[in-house]
Amino acid sequence: MVATSDIVIEVRDLDFYYGDMKALRGVSLNIKRNQVTALIGPSGCGKSTFLRLLNRMNDLIPGTRVEGQVVFEGKNLYDEDVNPVDIRRRIGMVFQKPNPFPKSIFNNVAYGPRLNGIKDKKRLDELVVRSLKQAAIWEEVKNSLDKSALSLSGGQQQRLCIARALAMAPEVLLMDEPTSALDPIATSRIEELVEALKKDYPVVIVTHNMQQAARVSDDTAFFYMGEMVEMGNTERLFTKPEKQQTEQYITGRFG
Repeated sequence: MVATSDIVIEVRDLDFYYGDMKALRGVSLNIKRNQVTALIGPSGCGKSTFLRLLNRMNDLIPGTRVEGQVVFEGKNLYDEDVNPVDIRRRIGMVFQKPNPFPKSIFNNVAYGPRLNGIKDKKRLDELVVRSLKQAAIWEEVKNSLDKSALSLSGGQQQRLCIARALAMAPEVLLMDEPTSALDPIATSRIEELVEALKKDYPVVIVTHNMQQAARVSDDTAFFYMGEMVEMGNTERLFTKPEKQQTEQYITGRFG
């Protein structure tokens, strides 16, 4: 039994529609403190759609509709009085493809805090250094903060994007296939970083790579055809899945 204090986000009976198409149905799961939760499943099964529901990114797509609840800090994120912009600050997101701004490395990280009213140079400097250190890229860029972020390698750009998300002091970090565009060495660096970050943040990661899910996550949820088929401790789910569909997917019989 999971203590209520360990649950950061509680999803209750969630349905999601793109227009008339029901993309997710009846999803219920918990995201826990100081843990990495992996979402796995074949392409088009709803895992990235679900991830974007956790910080209301799907609101930006016309014609979408949500039923059910996503409870964060005791409040349903889809209540009318909740500001989605505030939610996206508190629940940060890193995307599949590194997307640094065409600005300097420093200004990429400082951009969000400046937008939120932090103007003091000393405070900004401290925030940028701390975020770059947290994202395990400080040693590589500390002497070139004025250089364009676009001059960095793909793996460095992705860690910079993680630093940019951390600079907003999020309470939860979402990652949508953050290594799918990276080489094996860069992927390994990001996986090590995810392991370190869970000490401070609950991390939810969508991955198409089951070996990655097994390496980095504490809990895994298996999605198929818009439903969450099974969720549990990662080691248990990969070695003794309860559902036949889960076993078939993990053993490569479909997907």
